[in-house]
Amino acid sequence: MSVAVRTSVGRVGFGGGRFDLVYERNLRVYRRTWQIIFSGFFEPVFYLLSIGLGIGALVGEVTVDGVAVPYKEFVAPALLATSAMNGAVYESTMNVFFKLKFGKIYDAMLATPLQVGDVAFGELSWCLTRGGLYAAGFLVVVTALGLVGSWWALLALPAAVLIGYAFAGVGMASTTFMKSWTDFDAVQMVVVPLFLFSATFYPLSTYPEGVQTIVRCTPLYQGVDLLRALLLGNVGIDALGHVAYLAAMGTAGMIVVRRRFARLLLA
Repeated sequence: MSVAVRTSVGRVGFGGGRFDLVYERNLRVYRRTWQIIFSGFFEPVFYLLSIGLGIGALVGEVTVDGVAVPYKEFVAPALLATSAMNGAVYESTMNVFFKLKFGKIYDAMLATPLQVGDVAFGELSWCLTRGGLYAAGFLVVVTALGLVGSWWALLALPAAVLIGYAFAGVGMASTTFMKSWTDFDAVQMVVVPLFLFSATFYPLSTYPEGVQTIVRCTPLYQGVDLLRALLLGNVGIDALGHVAYLAAMGTAGMIVVRRRFARLLLA
């Protein structure tokens, strides 16, 4: 085996534990463009104020697992899940695509002792940070509005980060197969329906039974139902299934990312 081949094989691994340097690089960049992250916080807040509070005044209450819940409390956890998803997806798709295809940032990183795993997990860590910031800010607003009804809500932020992990892993994996900016239309074709139809604004029982089965299999629904259970204090065994689903989704995505990064960057 030649020296060049041995070097490439060695750099495909999970990394040498220096992904923190990739994270630090992102942190330094966004210190100068913090408005980009800050602006993303407002979208779910506007939805909460307009739909949760505005339309909620007309709707009144909805029934969740046999319990009547004010509509604004029903919508808030779903928007929290959406906030975590959006932060992770935007960072793991468009920004990663630019660094990979145009900025050649990752090529420059691999000219140092960093390995492919360091790059992949450094970017993942930053995706989780962005999604977590969105979720934390929204959770503060929800708490200030009195829409948190249980001490289980203390686990809402870790749950939101888990949602970010799931979507960041799959988002980065998908990005490695994209060829041009027009491919991001497909991202919106996935994210928007998930946002609208994952029992975000109305109960799952609204759908026909066949559609309910499909919705239950979607990733955002898993996050919505998990956070809704935590914020409303209605936590059951289903929560463990949601956690396992989201963890498996993120891990599968990162396995693909590591392999695709190695193929694209070390070829």
